[in-house]
Amino acid sequence: MEKQQRSAIRNYRRCLSVTVICTIAAVLMVLSPQILFAQAFTYYVSSDGNDKTEDGPFKTIDRSIRKIGEITRDNNSVQAITVIIREGNYPVKETLHLNWKQSPGRNCTITFKNYPNEKVRLNGGTEITGFRHLTDKKLLDRVQLPYRDSIYQIDLRALGINDFGHITNRGCPGMELFFNQQKMTPARWPNEGWALIADVPQTGELVYKGELPHMRFDLPVGKHYGRFTYAGDQPNNWSDIAGISLHGYWVWNWFDEYLAIKSIDTSLKEITIAGPHSQYGYCKEQRYYAANVLEELDRAGEWYIDRKTGVLLFWPPAPITNAKVLLSLLEGPLMQLDSANNVHIEGITFSSGRGNGIVINGGSFNTIAGCSFTNLGDVAVLIAGGNHNGIRSSDISNVALGGILLQGGDRKTLQAANNYVTNCHIHDYSEWLRTYQSGITVAGVGNHMAHNVIHNAPGSGIQLTGNEHIIEFNELHHLALETGDVGAFYMGRDWTERGNSIRYNYFHDLMGPGNHDVNAVYLDDWASGSRVTGNIFSACARGIMIGGGRDNTILNNIFLDCKIAIHVDARGLGWAKYYFDGTDSTLFKRMDAMNFSQPPYSRKYPALPRIYADEPAVAKYNLVSNNIAYHGKWIDLHNGLTFSVVQSENNLVGSPAEGPFSKKDRIVKGNPGITDPLHNDFRITTKGQKFGFKNIPYEKIGMQADAFRKDPPKSLPHKQ
Repeated sequence: MEKQQRSAIRNYRRCLSVTVICTIAAVLMVLSPQILFAQAFTYYVSSDGNDKTEDGPFKTIDRSIRKIGEITRDNNSVQAITVIIREGNYPVKETLHLNWKQSPGRNCTITFKNYPNEKVRLNGGTEITGFRHLTDKKLLDRVQLPYRDSIYQIDLRALGINDFGHITNRGCPGMELFFNQQKMTPARWPNEGWALIADVPQTGELVYKGELPHMRFDLPVGKHYGRFTYAGDQPNNWSDIAGISLHGYWVWNWFDEYLAIKSIDTSLKEITIAGPHSQYGYCKEQRYYAANVLEELDRAGEWYIDRKTGVLLFWPPAPITNAKVLLSLLEGPLMQLDSANNVHIEGITFSSGRGNGIVINGGSFNTIAGCSFTNLGDVAVLIAGGNHNGIRSSDISNVALGGILLQGGDRKTLQAANNYVTNCHIHDYSEWLRTYQSGITVAGVGNHMAHNVIHNAPGSGIQLTGNEHIIEFNELHHLALETGDVGAFYMGRDWTERGNSIRYNYFHDLMGPGNHDVNAVYLDDWASGSRVTGNIFSACARGIMIGGGRDNTILNNIFLDCKIAIHVDARGLGWAKYYFDGTDSTLFKRMDAMNFSQPPYSRKYPALPRIYADEPAVAKYNLVSNNIAYHGKWIDLHNGLTFSVVQSENNLVGSPAEGPFSKKDRIVKGNPGITDPLHNDFRITTKGQKFGFKNIPYEKIGMQADAFRKDPPKSLPHKQ
């Protein structure tokens, strides 16, 4: 009897389970039928594949993208598509496009990734073979005798290559040459460093006139005449000037341009520039060099292209037999997402194109992770709009322009985009254009840059426009190696760009060349309403510059071995009066463009509508509090500013130190409380903490270990 009861109970439970399952299925069928029949697809791409197959392995990534379009068209049940790419080098002749039609919504995830532990490279160039020793007598006679046996030639037009790219004043380099993945140098004079303008025959008006020590004034500038003289005799040897580019900082150390030559008068040692001319003119003793000069092809690693004939000359740095010589050809990006959603790109190297590595236009929740970008002729990654799009744990190096351009958010409404750059290593960028090309350039509202390491570049590390961005836990060092009047972090010239936070970053070794004026954090030209908190500034020419702005908070930072810890000026009362006398209306136009007296700006930033009635040229309401400084000048006040305007309090400064000092600050003898300055142990002792300083979360600074970055180096050796 008991046996029969147990059997009945089991049968009842089975029936109940089936009933429950059927009921759930019926509900799902009504509410979301695609959940029941969700589909996931995996495709492979291999250099041995075949694009004529229906299911792969495909030979090209483009074929896999077309397949994605086929299976997502009118099919809402697709939940996941994965394209796994086997090891190999994949030439990209035309940009790989993925748009919203292939990624119909957040319910469908599309992933392109490398096969585990295999290297995948997408390149926008083509390998060239067939080099032979230089024998063309006309070309041979132009090469200096000692070097003739080292130089090879190749006819690109005979290989079907007719597009050599174009060089503009402030653009991309056009075609570049790579030898075994290393970028080669167009034949140049001088081989290293710069030549200096000997003189400017005709000078225009003095450009600017003022008193700030960090600016160069009273420059005799030839503004519109386009002529200057050179020292020595080297340009006398250049027989064909048509393909030569002159690259120079023609007036300012914060602006470089590429120019073409119209003529050279060897009797006067005078170069006349072909239009368009440098917009700022030409100045005596400013820097320049000449590139793509056949007569200067005089060392290994240099090359020259005759754009009229298509003949390329090259002095290889190693035996050319079995070497890979590559020319960049693709003008557009290697990969582009247009209004796509949930597309993930992982573990792929993007290289050797004239344009970008990846462009993401709009869309949402698109990610780049564990990728590398190198030998590119533009910004490596451009994220233009959308929301929750970003790049993480990726490496960028040897790019002609900047590292990452991150845009997103609505400045009129202050709607945040939440786009991001995290855990990336960005170095050796801005190799072609040297100014205004940062490791990360961010614009818009509400974007996030964290745990990145940025170094070894001629100019800025991070450049910002917009509102409510967070810059945290980054390490920036050995920047501004060539430019001047520059910041490792830079923003400026807009009162409305507020709510930005620069916190817990490590700025170090930012001295720059000569007297070029380098800042770690540069709040330039009335940048206002930012918080600079919990950062470490070590061995910086200047830690923080507040250039005329207001409502900035400088709190809980460490300054060690900085020539000047903090600079504050009211430049609108001095050399920059022209922003307030009606000559230049930039500041006021940018205020009006944001409807600053109306919500959301008036509500979010209540100090903003009061600026015009409150001495806008004066740097007011800047708070400098609870900072620690050791070695170097503490604070630099200009244009008549005093501590009645600049609020400085509870700062701890180790002496000997140069003032001025506020009565509310504390000056102590020797080390003010940094544990071990000589060994970068920036933990604060009880001596410093008792004055209100809070320890910085050192262990979070710099790159962090994750699935795509297994064992990153520590930015600082000491943890809490």
